[in-house]
Amino acid sequence: MKIAVLGSGNGGCAVAAECALQGHDVRIFDFEQFSTNIQAIKKANGIECSGIISGFGAITYAGHDIEKAVSGAELIYVVCPSYATVAFAHEYKKAMKKGQEVIICPGTNGGALIFKKEIGLDFSSLEIIVSETSTLPYACRIETPCQIRIFHKLNKGVFFATLPASKTEEAFQFFKEIYPGSETSKNVLQTLLQNGNNVIHPAVSLLNVARIESPEDFFFYEEGVTPAVGRLMEAVDKERMAIANAYDLEILSEPVTGYIQGYMLEKNYDTGYSKAPGFAGINAQTQIDNRYFTEDVGYGLVLLEDMAKVVGVETPIMTSIIKIVSVLLETDYHKNSFRTLDKFGLDGITKDEMLAAVN
Repeated sequence: MKIAVLGSGNGGCAVAAECALQGHDVRIFDFEQFSTNIQAIKKANGIECSGIISGFGAITYAGHDIEKAVSGAELIYVVCPSYATVAFAHEYKKAMKKGQEVIICPGTNGGALIFKKEIGLDFSSLEIIVSETSTLPYACRIETPCQIRIFHKLNKGVFFATLPASKTEEAFQFFKEIYPGSETSKNVLQTLLQNGNNVIHPAVSLLNVARIESPEDFFFYEEGVTPAVGRLMEAVDKERMAIANAYDLEILSEPVTGYIQGYMLEKNYDTGYSKAPGFAGINAQTQIDNRYFTEDVGYGLVLLEDMAKVVGVETPIMTSIIKIVSVLLETDYHKNSFRTLDKFGLDGITKDEMLAAVN
């Protein structure tokens, strides 16, 4: 199969390398400001993969020309943070061809919804099938340009859905070949709500903000998640699960998700994260202007809060975190929200109308 990967960061390189190692014709694209990895991959003609997956994945094209990257591709992976999804959508729109399938991996904060809107298609359109995952299927890190180390590949706890949901089973067939432990979700609202970053990162960062701004390094999970911090995470998680329940969707709590993904040994908030082998040795960020706030609050919690209003669910903890982080970063994330329902064209919509739009 001809596959294009948009994004050359940690996740993009992992996806591209494994697809190539499984014998697919893989091309990788990124914007010119991210030329370091692209040029290294181009020079090496591929990506060297080490860790639990090892080998050299041959890449047939690495560059900044979207037409060359996606021309003839049957499947396109978009692997990027929330704040880059729109930019990739606008670039892909220049070269998209009817019949292609796109997977936003991970779909964090409505990736499939915003991508399909920004390429100019109705959610129900079958011209381009857009799917998303609830999380990135790897724990990985670029060691040097064109060399990726994969520490962990998720065998469970990766959820997949398509927009519209009626095409999920069909679109899932190829994805599960590479990620056999993944599961389908009811719709893209379920994959959106299953994303746990919005539960973990803002709460832990907020209660460790003084340590983040101090010169000493510390481990984000081992030292940053005490029982009291865990209680704040749990409060956010309960609000998230209440939102899902109001949309007639069932999602897993964040500790249960971390356990089945293989990161954690305990399914609790108090000590599950600080004792998790999958989170050991991860340094905290060194400044508060970091994606744990800018993405997981500015794109994440504001969206969950907006979704909650549609179904009458109160979110006092999420709202408080948004307000406090807005003060810390001197940015009003309520007035300057990056990912709310109006960005999808779904403002003023009812619950039934929203479910109809994604199903």
